Amino acid sequence: MRESGLYADVKKDSLIFSFFESYEICFADIKIIFITLETMRILRFLRRLTGRKPAYAPVLAQQSTYLVQASRALLAMTESEDHSQWRMYEKEVKACEVQGDALLADFQEQLYEDIMTAVTRSDFQTVAMDVDAFLDHINDSAKSILLYMPERIDPHIRDIAQYICAEADAIRVIMPFIGNMKMNYSQIVMQCDRITELEHAADDAFAEYIGYIFTKETNPIEVIKYKNIVEAFEATTDAAKRVSDNIRKMIMRYAD
Repeated sequence: MRESGLYADVKKDSLIFSFFESYEICFADIKIIFITLETMRILRFLRRLTGRKPAYAPVLAQQSTYLVQASRALLAMTESEDHSQWRMYEKEVKACEVQGDALLADFQEQLYEDIMTAVTRSDFQTVAMDVDAFLDHINDSAKSILLYMPERIDPHIRDIAQYICAEADAIRVIMPFIGNMKMNYSQIVMQCDRITELEHAADDAFAEYIGYIFTKETNPIEVIKYKNIVEAFEATTDAAKRVSDNIRKMIMRYAD
């Protein structure tokens, strides 16, 4: 006899918890995994309950919310000189990244099931995957600090982290407008222009910092650390620009 849905879920989660406990995986990691499972379960339950698939713009808006949360945790990480705090902020970024991955997986499932033209599905999928890639890069930036454990976080890195936060905020502003691209064309373009400006400013800060560490830093090991960290941050700003570029392509196609 098949067990009821709620009982089966509880039993399954208990088995999962026992598995992790037996292998001494830390509670924070278990919490992240359960958040992911619960996020996917709620999204699928709502879709079954309503009998229709949710609109795409709200899903993209939720994705951008994770971006903002993760970018702010990354900025807080760069503003702290306490190494013990770095791990806490990195866990927060990782939790956002995992939830974003779960949301993307469910979103792609909706796209495959929906009755739309293939081109439209492809456009939405491209933007969703770009946003997820941006979130992945934020996570990589946070991990780079924990990996290299630099002696300090220089102001140049904090500046780039602020640019990343501002890019994430701009993407969050854009997403609700995608539901009506024609009516909201000017607002979307304005935020895309802002992301481009921020990415250019980050490029300038990156170039300046590379020159700084090679001329001012005397410890070659620290030079390597700072260079790798700032490269991870700069790649993150580039990922935001890719989101913006593909949104521009989409609105040029459908806003007429």
